[in-house]
Amino acid sequence: MAVQQLCSSALLPTLSFSTNQHTVFQSQRRRYSQRRLLIRASQLQTLKIDKSTLNISEAVSEAELWAASALRVRSFYDFKPSSFGIEDHKKYLAEREFDALKERVAGKRLGFKRVSCINATLPLSQISSISEDLSTACKILVCGEDRVVVGSLDLNQCIRLPDEITGMKPEGVKADFARAYLSNVCVAEELYRNGLGYSLVTESKRIAGDWGISDLYVHVAFDNEAAKNLYIKSGFVHENDEPAWQARFLDRPRRILMWSDLSKY
Repeated sequence: MAVQQLCSSALLPTLSFSTNQHTVFQSQRRRYSQRRLLIRASQLQTLKIDKSTLNISEAVSEAELWAASALRVRSFYDFKPSSFGIEDHKKYLAEREFDALKERVAGKRLGFKRVSCINATLPLSQISSISEDLSTACKILVCGEDRVVVGSLDLNQCIRLPDEITGMKPEGVKADFARAYLSNVCVAEELYRNGLGYSLVTESKRIAGDWGISDLYVHVAFDNEAAKNLYIKSGFVHENDEPAWQARFLDRPRRILMWSDLSKY
């Protein structure tokens, strides 16, 4: 069974790194994150969850946005244990993503018409015995119940995402309101192979349909077969390839663009 780890797109740009130390951490992320997804994931002993306790919904509070930001740092970055100031830097990265995510969701980021952060959560009681780190970093309080964000993605209504291949559908003026992209898709590594990614994408397609989106896109690394297979299962097809020169210029794995026609739903 394919590993359903959906770290298929990098964090959307937030702020530039300003020190040599931050540059080193960014370099570490580029070097290790893809290898982590493709090799480490296959070695994990993941646990089955009680699907009846799973909730997937749009984030409505800052606490939920913070937990999603913490999960993204946990998913997209990999740090050497010997690196200096890891915990401080993780907090710094989470704060950067949190601020940028709040700005996008609030409609204050230029180029984004509408953005929703969609989270998958489970009761803390089901997660605490699996990972103390996940339970601590991504815990939220919902209606008096402690829950943990175990998966997350952004649904972005916009013509294009920064530094990414642009979708071609729909054409003309409809592109202003009927095109959307998924980004920052991630699932806690302890819970791979539970269908969380599929459930997140399914809910995002439902919400996109409610927005009037007819064409939904997602960017996936060329060698992330698990993510590609999952998106195919979710109704996406290949549309375009990122030029090799662009991937080299941005110093990241080359990507493909996948498209899903929502008009038929």
